Amino acid sequence: MPTSIGERPYSNNQPLKVAFLGLGVMGYPMAGHLSKAGHTVTVYNRTVEKAETWLAEFTGHHASTPAQAAEDADFVIACVGNDNDLRSVVLGQDGAFSGMKKGAIFIDHTTASANVARELNTIARNQELDFVDAPVSGGQAGAVNGVLTVMCGADPATFALAEPIIRNYAQAITLMGEPGAGQLCKMVNQICIAGLLQGLSEAIAFGTTAGLDMHKALAVIGKGAAQSWQLDNRGATMVDNKFDFGFAVDWMRKDLGLVLEEAKNNGSSVPVTALVDQFYADVQRMGAGRWDTSSLITRLRK
Repeated sequence: MPTSIGERPYSNNQPLKVAFLGLGVMGYPMAGHLSKAGHTVTVYNRTVEKAETWLAEFTGHHASTPAQAAEDADFVIACVGNDNDLRSVVLGQDGAFSGMKKGAIFIDHTTASANVARELNTIARNQELDFVDAPVSGGQAGAVNGVLTVMCGADPATFALAEPIIRNYAQAITLMGEPGAGQLCKMVNQICIAGLLQGLSEAIAFGTTAGLDMHKALAVIGKGAAQSWQLDNRGATMVDNKFDFGFAVDWMRKDLGLVLEEAKNNGSSVPVTALVDQFYADVQRMGAGRWDTSSLITRLRK
């Protein structure tokens, strides 16, 4: 296993200099875990007020640009919205790559396209930097509790160095292949979630119309073959019409757009995913784009 990042010695329990770009509902607690672990953390966020709020809660520093945040950092970590947001914090004069030292590692937790992961990896290599695409699953609760699942695309040596720092906020970290493979695995994850939530929505709507006590019904089927994370964690709140938590419909539609584009490019057939994507568009037209993805049930309410 490599023993250095740039010119700095490295061990699994050694405090490191880390830059964190993006303090949204996921990035805010993730950066907090790094600070609580004793690492020197410099944060950057487009909205300065969010960075100031973070600094009032955690120990660290604030930078005015991604490049400034990345100066002399061992790791630069990003968790932003989409491909364009990612490019905006990575590339250009004020982008993170322009401030990173040779041998430093960029870890991207954005759910983005496989193509942008490969693009940024190529640029990083040309600048003697290392890159890991590492989208996450587990939602806001997983980030707050430090139990995210992370799917990584990187060369094995880079992954071996990145894995201990990611473990500060994750419980499962898996190398899926070269850069881009992490994003492809996240697409598989979102395909599964979309189908599961539609099935759960239809089941709850059906059972309710049939006159069943759906809290009792879900408790029963949750002990059998129908059990899933979505049933265990979203079933009861779907019955109760509560959607003010978790992963927003707007973000799910962004992710499913990535899936559908990749499927078009590689020739995969994803008819159910395409249909559920349009069902989420219905939810958006209801003005509920910030509701949790389990709000699919609202389309079926009578």
